[in-house]
Amino acid sequence: MNNNNNTAYVTTPIYYVNDVPHIGHAYTTIIADTMARYYRLQGKKTFFLTGTDEHGQKIEEAAILRGRKTQEYADEISGKFKSLWDEFDISYDKFIRTTDTDHKKGVQKAFQTMFDNGDIYKGNYEGHYCVSCETFFTETQLMDGEGCPDCGKPTKLVKEESYFFKLSKYQEKLLKWYSDDEQCVLPKAKKNEVISFVKQGLHDLSITRTSFDWGVKLPENMNDPQHVMYVWLDALLNYITALGYGTNEKNMDFWPATMQLVGKDILRFHAIYWPAFLMSLDLPLPQHIAAHGWWTRNGEKMSKSKGNVVNPKEIADAYGLENFRYFMLREVPFGQDGDFSQKALIDRINSDLGNEFGNLLNRIIGMSGKYSEFKITSKDVKDLHVKELDEIEAILSEVENKLSFLQTNRYLEDLWKVLTIANGAITTHEPWAKIKNGDTDGALAVVGLVANILARVTVLVSPVMPKTATKIATALGFEITTETYNKYIGNFELLEDFVIEKIPPLFPRIEEEVLETPEPAPKKEEKKKSPKKKEDSIITIDQFFETSLKIGTILEAEEVEKSDRLLKLKVDLGEEKTRQVIAGIKEYYAPADLVNTQVCIVANLKPAKIMGMLSEGMLLAAKDKNGLALMRPETPKKSGSSVG
Repeated sequence: MNNNNNTAYVTTPIYYVNDVPHIGHAYTTIIADTMARYYRLQGKKTFFLTGTDEHGQKIEEAAILRGRKTQEYADEISGKFKSLWDEFDISYDKFIRTTDTDHKKGVQKAFQTMFDNGDIYKGNYEGHYCVSCETFFTETQLMDGEGCPDCGKPTKLVKEESYFFKLSKYQEKLLKWYSDDEQCVLPKAKKNEVISFVKQGLHDLSITRTSFDWGVKLPENMNDPQHVMYVWLDALLNYITALGYGTNEKNMDFWPATMQLVGKDILRFHAIYWPAFLMSLDLPLPQHIAAHGWWTRNGEKMSKSKGNVVNPKEIADAYGLENFRYFMLREVPFGQDGDFSQKALIDRINSDLGNEFGNLLNRIIGMSGKYSEFKITSKDVKDLHVKELDEIEAILSEVENKLSFLQTNRYLEDLWKVLTIANGAITTHEPWAKIKNGDTDGALAVVGLVANILARVTVLVSPVMPKTATKIATALGFEITTETYNKYIGNFELLEDFVIEKIPPLFPRIEEEVLETPEPAPKKEEKKKSPKKKEDSIITIDQFFETSLKIGTILEAEEVEKSDRLLKLKVDLGEEKTRQVIAGIKEYYAPADLVNTQVCIVANLKPAKIMGMLSEGMLLAAKDKNGLALMRPETPKKSGSSVG
């Protein structure tokens, strides 16, 4: 292991195989791919890791629910991630799966090492466990005494034998790391949140389970076959097992990681648990752990029930993958939440890419065709355009620092400032007027200037838009390599004389949205009528008792095929026959979490058909900005008990 400046190691989180890839997964992966390509451009030996996280109770339950073998189910979803990244030309060096044999061996070695170092001990655990988040919470952290503070779903009180990691032992060491290394967690606001959490006090972490089997077993010599490792211990260790930790260790020279990218929802695991595990293993800590924000759509939170989840493949197919990459990295400051809309994407394509980037190439082709049979020279550029060269050199000398710390939007903003200088130079120096006045050398120097400016921007934009940059570089007579990066960016040399290649416009104008935009359900038109008096909405006690509310016990729950929001429930209301209820709560509750729980049912509602299925009642629930929660009795009641 070393901290060689000539190597770079970039990681995405490994994506959980409980669903298909969405825009958030694409965003993380595109940022990581951009950084990996940038490090390679600099000449660094680079290793880029992505993959899938496939263990844990949630995966086991999801497979059972679908009547599938767990490994088969994991294979299917993992394959969808790998297929999409391949289609997106993501330049990963390894796609790891936590079901890989080498990964399991490495995890077992790490467990044994931490145990031998005195950081793991055996005890008993009792706590509130959220299956959906794979996380334990204390009673004081729960919402209304039961709900998960992260996702709002009901937690389960779990009591079982467990091995614990001495997380509390590393509290002060972690705080020292945050204090000593200003850039260890990016951005700064997220780092401050982590520090605040750690200062509240760290508790030892339960790191094994006995309640399910789908996970990595403990080392055989520990003689505890009923234990499997906590999914987060297993998952976080992928960053070193992918390099060969515990097996051949052939790539461990890439450790420590240069840049580890995560979503803000899993920053705590990566910025607290992960460095503590590394300290226990006596391994160096990552240089940067960076957390990005979430994406909304047209200002609304995305959800399957709303039908507004952004499918990255759909967007890339409709608008072009490289345009999509540019939009995501330019649109939002890293660490903040971003909003996706087709209008915003179209504006970026037409304005930034078409009018400023692509049009500059078109102008160079057009001018050189008129003035010099497409021949371009840098002969007089340094003599006649010192001002412009100094301006762009000042910008470009600072711009790479912004990318190094993931300020991707500011990086691209500054590159576009350079393009503005190029377009402005054409307007200011009017090469057509110089030709008219017989100053051919002066006109050709303007064309040479803007060609050199475009070449520099093309090199630096290549990690973001690699295929587009390659097309422009080819037209400008050079290849994008570490050598040309050093030549045009490092040494600020000018292009050698060349004949520009005519290519069609790279960013055709888009006049209207390509894809249908999901619209919110239209509000019913209200008939004009005189305002109701307040007492009109008051009902009598007799009217209230016309509604039959009963306690029901959910015996079975399953997802409704071809529906993003419906669950089919079999409910015991203390009657001879169970009731079937179709409920639109799939976004908020996993079927397995509902079985053997009690709910409040409107029992005398007229049966209705929903997607061709009979629904014989309605669940009572409350919903606000924090989500939806079912109405439940405080203590278990006999099925069929009346409410009211």
